[in-house]
This record gives sequence, structure tokens and C-alpha cells, in this order.
Amino acid sequence: MPIYNVAPYLEEAFDSILNQSLKDIEVIAVNDGSTDNSEEIIKKYQQKDARIISFSQKNQGQSVARNLALQHATGEYIYMMDSDDVLTGPDVLLTCYEYAEKNHADFIFFDRDWLLEDKTDFSVSLHSTKYVEENKAYDGESLLNQLLDTTSYNCVVWLLLIRHDHLKRLGLEFYPGIIHEDELFTTVLMLSSSSIYCLKQSFVKHRVRSASTVGIKFTRRNMDCYLTVADELLRFSQNPIIHKFLRYTLSKVFYTGHFVPYKDKPAVFWRAMKSGYLKYIGLKSSLKFFTW
Repeated sequence: MPIYNVAPYLEEAFDSILNQSLKDIEVIAVNDGSTDNSEEIIKKYQQKDARIISFSQKNQGQSVARNLALQHATGEYIYMMDSDDVLTGPDVLLTCYEYAEKNHADFIFFDRDWLLEDKTDFSVSLHSTKYVEENKAYDGESLLNQLLDTTSYNCVVWLLLIRHDHLKRLGLEFYPGIIHEDELFTTVLMLSSSSIYCLKQSFVKHRVRSASTVGIKFTRRNMDCYLTVADELLRFSQNPIIHKFLRYTLSKVFYTGHFVPYKDKPAVFWRAMKSGYLKYIGLKSSLKFFTW
């Protein structure tokens, strides 16, 4: 669990994990250079519960923090929770574990609610599992194709419970130094998996804060990181589903990118053009990108 300046929410996150009915768990907390009192809260909880293992590093971003945690993980399954999120009930991990074990899944995915900070933590349900079935095995390529067709692909890792052995066989880690790293990690994981199952329940409340990665207005860094994801996915595979994913993603990214300061737009667009990505972005999103 990467931790960076989340002191107001960290105790609630820890409590929702440590109160799970599945007791045989390890909680790996990585303090990613927090400047608030997150470290003190981690130490307080460590003194109360030996299942918490903690590491501290200078601020290097979520990818490096998650990779450090993965290097030290020993459990059968991996769940990568955000440090300001809350599990929805005491049986979440047990339910997911039993379902994954019963189906011999490479990984399972489930749904979430959003906690909107600016609306007094009003919980908004967003059903990303609407178009899939429970108790059905999916292979990664057909599932990704279906999710893209229904515009319901959600790449965030905190909706996944992943079999640890499967992850180790793939040698899959997070790409360091970027944001939107889930877009790369989850897509590669999905296309490398042949036994994927869904639980159509909301098991996590994901907090959207103005200071969080998803709460910040688009900048050049957002755009550059998405282009890096595109570079790495095409390096991973030339499967037609990758091209379909890039059309799905980059067209939306450049449409939203009209918020980027105008002085930064030529460099971003030139990089996309040099990489041959205009065919994914499309004319409508390209024109929108250059509006004020």
C-alpha cells in the first residue's frame, strides 16, 4: 500500500483492512516520502498489529512504492489497496479469496463506490462490472475486447485480487516514474491471463480528492505518461487488441487534453505524431486538443 500524505484517511484505511474476517494476511505499507504525520500513524498501527510490515523511501511515486511492496510480499494473493480507500465490509477479502480459490483464477475483479470529498463523502456507485457475468471464466483478450466494446474497461489495480504465483510467473512490475501506471500494468496482466473471473459487488470505496492523481486537472505530464504507456504496450505486443485499446484510450486522453496549457500542446502533439499515434487519436480529438 503506497502512502503519501494521507494522514486524515490512513487510520480508516488500516481499520478496514485489519478488521477483515480473513485474519491470515500481511499488510505492506510503503511510506513514499510523506511530509505529514503518516509515518507516525503507520508506527502506531504496527505496534498494535504485527501483520503490518512497513518501509520508508524518498518520494518516488506509486509505481516504485508498489514494486517495493511486491518484492517483499509472501501471500498467495495480492490486493493493491490505495491508502485513502476503505473496504466496504469485514468479509471482503475472505469472499474474494474463496471465490478466486474455487475458480482457480489468475485474478478476479470487482466493483467499487466512489467517495467524493467535495460532497461530504457522498458514495457514488459506478458499475464497471455491468456487462460481464459472474461464475464465468474469461480469457484476457476476449474480456478486454468486450469491455472496450461496452466502454466499461477500468484498469485500476485496486479492483483486482491477483494470484501471486501468476504475477511472479509473468515477472510483471509497475513502470517507474509515471502516473497512470495502472493503464499499462492491468492491460498487460489481462492479456497475459487465461482464467479471469468477476464478482459483481462493490468491495471498495475509492476516495476522490482534489490532491489525488485522478483529482488533478490534466497537465503535460498526464499526456506524456499516457504516451509512454502507449509506447510500452506496443513494445509488449502488436496484437490488434492493443491497437483497439489505444484508440479507446488516446482519443479520450487528447479530447480531455484541451485543458493542458497551450504552450505545452505543440510538444505533446509532435511526440504523438512522431510515434504514429494520430491514427488512434482521430480528427475530432485532435481538433478538441487545440481548443482553449
